[in-house]
Amino acid sequence: MTKILVLTHDEVEELLPIRECIPVMAEALAELARGNAYQPLRMVITPPGAAGDMALMPSYRSGERAAYGVKTVCFFPENPSKGLDSHQGSVMLFSAESGELMALMNASAITAIRTAAVSGVATQLLAREDAGELAIIGTGVQARTHIEAMACARPIKRVRVASRDFRHARSFAEEFSLRYSFPIEPVDSVEAAVRGADLIVTATTAAEPILKRGWVSAGAHLNVVGSSIPTTREVDSATIAASSLFVDRRESTINEGGDYLFALREGAIGPDHIKAEVGEVLVGAKPGRTSPDEITVFKSLGLAIEDLASADYLYRKAKENQKGTWVEF
Repeated sequence: MTKILVLTHDEVEELLPIRECIPVMAEALAELARGNAYQPLRMVITPPGAAGDMALMPSYRSGERAAYGVKTVCFFPENPSKGLDSHQGSVMLFSAESGELMALMNASAITAIRTAAVSGVATQLLAREDAGELAIIGTGVQARTHIEAMACARPIKRVRVASRDFRHARSFAEEFSLRYSFPIEPVDSVEAAVRGADLIVTATTAAEPILKRGWVSAGAHLNVVGSSIPTTREVDSATIAASSLFVDRRESTINEGGDYLFALREGAIGPDHIKAEVGEVLVGAKPGRTSPDEITVFKSLGLAIEDLASADYLYRKAKENQKGTWVEF
C-alpha cells in the first residue's frame, strides 16, 4: 500500500527557508526556459456571489527528477481581516512513473515562500549591485516573506514600509526591526516609501495603481507581486512604459497580467514590450539590466512549475530529515 507524505504549514516553513528556495526557483525557471517543464495556464473558477475564487495549477517536469504536480488554491480577499492568509489550498506531488500520489502539502506556506524566492531570483539578476534602499508596499503575507527575500538578494541598508493603514506599517516595522540590523521605518504614503528607493516591492490587493512613475528613481528595480488577474494592477502605465519589463512567463502575462494588459490597452506600450522571461536571462538567452539608470520591473504572476519544484524539494528533504507525517493511502 502506498504511503503519502503530509506536510503542514509549519513543516513547510521549517523545511523550505527562503534562502534555500531561491536557488530551487532559479533552477525551475531555467528548466522552463529550456523547455523541460510543461504547464497550461491556470484555470480559475469565479462563481457568481461566492466569497472567493479557486484556481487549479497543474504542471510536469521532465528529466532526472520528473514529476507531476498540481496546486489547488482558493483566493479569499477578506481572509486577512480574519487573521487568515488570503491564499488557502494544497499542493500535490505525483510520481512520473506510475502517477501515484506522493505528497500533500500546505499551499499557503509554499505560495508565500516560493513567490518571494522568485522575486529574490529576479532581484539578484536585475537590480543594481549597490541597491539597498528598499520600499515595501503592503504588510500582508507576501510583504513579510519579501523582506527576507530582498535581504537574501542584496545588502539592504534601509527599509521604508507603507500600508493602507499606518498602524499596520508601524506594527510591521516594530516586528521586523527585531529580526534585522538595518533600520525599518513606517511611512504614511506609498510616495514616501518609494521616493529614493532602488528596490521596490508592491505586494498589495489594490485594484487600481498605487505607484506612479514620478516617484520611481532612475535605476530602480521593482518586484510587482500583488495582482495576478487581468482586471487589477498596482503600477501605472507610465511606469511600465518607462521600464524594461521582465516576467515569469510570457503566456501568463499576456493572459493574466493586469499591470501589463492595462498599459497595453491604454496604448502606453506595444505587444513586444516584454524584454524577457527571467528563465531566459538565467540561461543566457536574453540580457538582463543593460545600464545603471535603467528601471527594471519584474511582473510576478506565480507559476505551477514553481509549486512543483518546491514540492519536490520538500519531499526529498522531508525524507532525508524524517519530517512530516506518512499516511497509508
